[in-house]
Amino acid sequence: MTMRERIIQGKLFTDECEGLPEERLAAKKRMKAFNSLEPDEMEKRISLQNEIFGRETKAWIEPPFYFCYGTHITIGDGTYINMNCNFVDDGLIQIGERVMFGPAVTIATVGHPVNPSMREYMYTDPVKIEDNCWIGANVTICPGVTIGKNSVIGAGSVVIHDIPENSVAAGNPCKVIRAIGEKDSVYYYKDRKIEPEDLLEEKALRN
Repeated sequence: MTMRERIIQGKLFTDECEGLPEERLAAKKRMKAFNSLEPDEMEKRISLQNEIFGRETKAWIEPPFYFCYGTHITIGDGTYINMNCNFVDDGLIQIGERVMFGPAVTIATVGHPVNPSMREYMYTDPVKIEDNCWIGANVTICPGVTIGKNSVIGAGSVVIHDIPENSVAAGNPCKVIRAIGEKDSVYYYKDRKIEPEDLLEEKALRN
């Protein structure tokens, strides 16, 4: 078994062999180039995104954006990633379509044994965020977590367990507060109603 196979299978590993340091160095160069772009350099931004992830990626990412490899991350169409997000992708990170990230979200796929004599070793556990999720500012998502489709994670939460779909969850540790339901089709924030005429006005202004 190779070290790369050990990483994928969640076994204990170290990352100073099999070209892994060189791969991380190349990723850091792409990251620096992406984060140094001028705001209007759109063609370069799109080209660099595709290089970072190793595939065409139709997402909007606000720099600065931080990662270890980039190629261990998949991002669905229409996803928005706000500034200062940090994706520790020694393991796999799978992000669905139309996911929204607030600023300074951390996704970690790697950990170390609690035993202090074993801390030189690492292990991975993949993270999955399904379609249409909203991840609030300063959320930390820990290794092995899946967040179900349409769910909302409140700002500042630390997610250590799976969150089911269609849920509003928050806290440290993050817990489900309630399900997304009929009330959310009537109100968009506290007592502010979703009014059809208001949406028509907004659409007219946008166009």
